[in-house]
Formats: sequence, structure tokens, C-alpha cells
Amino acid sequence: MDAYMEMDRNLPADLCALRDNVHRFAKEVLRPTAMELDRLPDPRDVIAPGSSLWTFMRRAYALGYHTASFPEAIGGLGLHGLGVQIFLEELGWGGADLAISLGVAGAPFGALAMAGNPELIDAFVKPYIADRDARFIGSWPVTEPNHGSDWAMFLASEGEASPAGRATIRRDGDSYVINGQKAAWVSNGTISTHGIVYLMAPAANGQPAGGMVVFIPFNLPGVSKGKPLNKIGQRALNQGEIFFDNVRIPDRYVLATPEAFPMVAAITLTNANSTMAAVFTGVARAAFEAALDYSKDRIQGGKPICEHQLVQKRLFDMFTRVEACRALSRAVMVHNDPPPAIDLEYAIAAKTFCTQASFEVASDALQIFGGNGLSREYPIEKIFRDARASLIEDGTNDVLSLTGALRILDRNPVPI
Repeated sequence: MDAYMEMDRNLPADLCALRDNVHRFAKEVLRPTAMELDRLPDPRDVIAPGSSLWTFMRRAYALGYHTASFPEAIGGLGLHGLGVQIFLEELGWGGADLAISLGVAGAPFGALAMAGNPELIDAFVKPYIADRDARFIGSWPVTEPNHGSDWAMFLASEGEASPAGRATIRRDGDSYVINGQKAAWVSNGTISTHGIVYLMAPAANGQPAGGMVVFIPFNLPGVSKGKPLNKIGQRALNQGEIFFDNVRIPDRYVLATPEAFPMVAAITLTNANSTMAAVFTGVARAAFEAALDYSKDRIQGGKPICEHQLVQKRLFDMFTRVEACRALSRAVMVHNDPPPAIDLEYAIAAKTFCTQASFEVASDALQIFGGNGLSREYPIEKIFRDARASLIEDGTNDVLSLTGALRILDRNPVPI
């Protein structure tokens, strides 16, 4: 179909140009690459040397897309608020898997930039920004074999009920030592060169003292990785385990101590949930557009199926959901920019609503395709699988909803 209608008649010219340029990249580079990688039977082939994944990454880095939200003062694109939402929606339209991979790539370096340590900015952030060959790829290792979405509940309680994580950090002289494992769901897990890692600090009595956030270059001794995860959806997004065996880091790599952990973690989760909302607005839009185009070409009952009223009703419901996703994801992205003035509950509302809507729109789109929707000849079955994964990743929607409820109850106490 033609370019999706933009309701904002006052969208600045620079953001219109951004939207058009990113859409072109998503159409000509991202989507074909994601489709190709999705069909590979072995996830090891996705990340193999010579894979089209690396061609995609290099082309994205060459355009500076890996620095979308980094300040212009240090060489980034300087996008914020509405610009970030537009950027992510267009990438999500092309494919959620590679959109997420590219977005996560900058996570540890963005955390360093926000921390403001000039030495670390010179050593890591500036080389990442200058990278045009995808030599630097970040990850955000949080979940563990026994701990997933309960990390979000930990944030809501502001440290009062912390999970006893397997990945721990302890003081040892003038440095820190890290041991443990992060689960197979770490995005960019087996290809990442650096990470912003969430750990638990044990107290003297052996009970958890609270969380800590650290920056870790993965070429340090003691860091190892598992095999890439084989999944039904978002197959172009590499995910896998990371192991730490007496990994030693200096003081300056610690970005948050237990005292600062709740605030830093809430900022990170807010950004992650807002990102998911924007990306899956694009996914919902892609599903709707595919169904709309197909309905005009598919003949049943002697006429295009778009002339049947039941199909028309389904299409309009899908259109409404897409518009609602865009409105909410934009509003939340603008509201929470810039940190630390953030409201996590709004980001959670956007994530849970937009991912659920994207799944429903993708399901309805597949129904319009009928039997053809089940065939890998058409892109809708991939969109459907990708959308289903979104109800679980970055916190299951059920647990996130409980987390959001705790936040609004604390903000607006219920009268007794």
C-alpha cells in the first residue's frame, strides 16, 4: 500500500524525512534480511560469518542508526521523544527481530553515556558511535534460569522483595568479582561484545543486599556464551546464555550500587517497555497493511474479498487498533523523555497494550489471508509468530500489568 497516513498535520519536516528514510531502509534492507534469516533452520547459521545479518548490521551502522538516541554532541543522531518513536515504528514495520537487535546493540554504551564518566565515554562510547562495521554490539543481560519477569516486580517494590539471583557480584579489594549465569533470552546474547548486566550483591548474612548494574566488556577472562536459542518467532534476533566465572571488573564499571539500583533499573525498564510499544506499533501496522493489500487482490464469491462486509469490519477494527497503538506509544515516548523524569507505569501500559494489539491485528490479518496465511510464501505468518513472542519478552504482559498496578496504587493510594 502507499505510505501509511500520518494524522499529525504538524509533524516537522525533519521528522517526515526521518520517517521516509527509515521506512525505505526497512523496506529495502531490513524486511528482506529478516525474511531470509527467518527461514534458516539452524540459529547458528543466522550469526555465521557471511550471514546477511552482518550485511544488515553494517548497513544500519553506516547510516548511524545504531546511535539514534545518542546526543549529537558526541556524534549520535540525537533523536528523542517523538523522533525515537517514529524511528522505532518504521524499523518494527520492517521486522521486529532485527529492529530489537539493532536497538539493544547500543544499550550498554547508552548507559555509559548517561553515567557521564569521561574516561569510559572516551574508551567505549565514542568508539561505538564511530563504528561503521558493527564491531561493537551490546546486550542487556537481566533474566536468569530461575528469574524472568519477577525482576519487574522487584522494581515495583523498590528493592523490598529482591529475587536471589544466580548472577552475583562481590567486592574483592579494589575491584569486583562476578559469578553466575544469565538465561538464554539475552537479546544479542551470543554475538554481543559488551553488556549492561544486572546482578545481585550478597549481604554479610548471605541474603541478597540488593541489585547492582555493571558494564562488562565480554572479552574479559571468565566470560563465556552458550549456543544461540532456537525459537518459533523473531528468529533473526540472536538470543543466548552468558556465563561469568570469576570475572573481575574495576570500580569504574559499576553504574549502580544497591542504593541507586531501583531508580536506574526503573529508567532502563521504562525505556525497554517504551521501545517495545513503538516497535510493535510497526508490527501491527505491517500486519494491517498486508491484509488490506491482500483483500483487494484475493477473489472469492466472484469479487475481491474487501467487498465482503465481514472483511471490511475486520479491517476497520485492525485499523483502529493500529491508530490506538501509535497514539499511545507516541504519547508515552514523549512523556518519558528525557530520563530520569520517567513514569514506568505509562511505559508498561504502552508495552502491554501495543503488543497485545499487534498480536490481535496479526491474528486477524492471518484470518483474512485464509489458508494462504499459513503458508511461508506470505509474510503474514512470520509477522504473526513475531507478534506472539512480544507478549512474553521484556516481561510477560501479565506480570508487567501487576507491576504497573503496584505503581499506580502507590502513586494514588486507594482510600480505606
